[in-house]
Amino acid sequence: MMNRIELLAPAGSLDKLKVAVDFGADAVYIGGKEFSLRARANNFSIDDIKEGVIYAHNKGSKVYVTCNVLPHNDEINEGNRLVEYLKELENIGVDAIIASSIYIIDECIKNCKRMEAHISTQASVLNSLACEGYYEMGAKRVVLAREASINDIKNIRNKLNEKNINVGLEVFIHGGMCSSFSGRCMLSNHMVNRDANRGGCAHSCRWNYDLYEFGGSEKLNKDCYFNFASRDLSSVNYIRALIEAGVDSLKIEGRMKSEYYIATIVRSYRKLIDAIYENKDNEKLMNEVNDEINRAENRLTSHGFLDGTITTNEQLYDSNDHPTKEFVGRIKYIDLEKNEVRLTQRNYFAVNDTISFFNRDKQYNYVVKRIYNNKYEEVDAARHAEEEIIIIDEELVNVLKGYKDTILIRLLIDKK
Repeated sequence: MMNRIELLAPAGSLDKLKVAVDFGADAVYIGGKEFSLRARANNFSIDDIKEGVIYAHNKGSKVYVTCNVLPHNDEINEGNRLVEYLKELENIGVDAIIASSIYIIDECIKNCKRMEAHISTQASVLNSLACEGYYEMGAKRVVLAREASINDIKNIRNKLNEKNINVGLEVFIHGGMCSSFSGRCMLSNHMVNRDANRGGCAHSCRWNYDLYEFGGSEKLNKDCYFNFASRDLSSVNYIRALIEAGVDSLKIEGRMKSEYYIATIVRSYRKLIDAIYENKDNEKLMNEVNDEINRAENRLTSHGFLDGTITTNEQLYDSNDHPTKEFVGRIKYIDLEKNEVRLTQRNYFAVNDTISFFNRDKQYNYVVKRIYNNKYEEVDAARHAEEEIIIIDEELVNVLKGYKDTILIRLLIDKK
């Protein structure tokens, strides 16, 4: 195998950053309060970024900060705030920024010698000459457009190798896909004045529409709504090919996703990547990983553009987004003296349900015998989100005390 590939995960908050790292991410990307998209994400303050960098670096992971807003003229004339911000990130120890604005990229390269500049997917790079141009500017990595196929990626890497150009290539492997070119969508902006290129996408392509013939009055979609969104991307069956193509980083989309989603997706791809490098990947493992990933999905998935063919199977014409209710809690702490497991509840579960405690490497299935609230009153179910719940069980405590890092809990059911 040519290169030890990076698994890069999203984090929309400090808690999610820690989950991503604990469940196997080699690097995480986050958004700061300034110059970042995802306006509705719980973006990081400077203090949060500092804490996140310390946490990640202590566990051998890197942190990248998105500066991928496309700034308007008044924003780039507001004194020298961008340079100040970039230097703050560099001094904190951020490993790289991700940007598509030539202005932001150039300012980072000129003013920051210890922090890399990575080119965002919004730059829509689909050829080796563009990679070469950014490399000559001083960029260390290019996030390729999501429209790149495996063959495109191979050709780009081969042509770069021919010229001895050692620029990293990053490719999206999982998460939301835009119905427009590499996220350059104006639909949301046009319909509700929310600019997708400034973090405000309303996902108008996923709305439920009625479909009519031009000039007609009779609905064509009588039994369902019509959407024209793309299915989410899932690349389980393409990871080996991406490694062999010379990709340096495999990127998961989803800074707005839950910690359960991040944990499940990162854990799954981590397991698969490690198996590939150990030559232990097989059909059984692929099926297991796909099944695991499906537990966290709320939309249909496809391979996107990776094999170069796009059909109706890659489109989502009838959207039924239903967030999974499997994620039922997160361990708050374990009291060894009292044999208590205290958890923060996220979704409903009840006595006699089977729940699964899991971290990156381990999983333990447990039939709930008794549940207590934080007043030690016995209850028949955990009904209230964010409520503190107590399970008193010496056997369970003895199992979980051997787990390290974050422990999440899900209801063990078959997803329909």
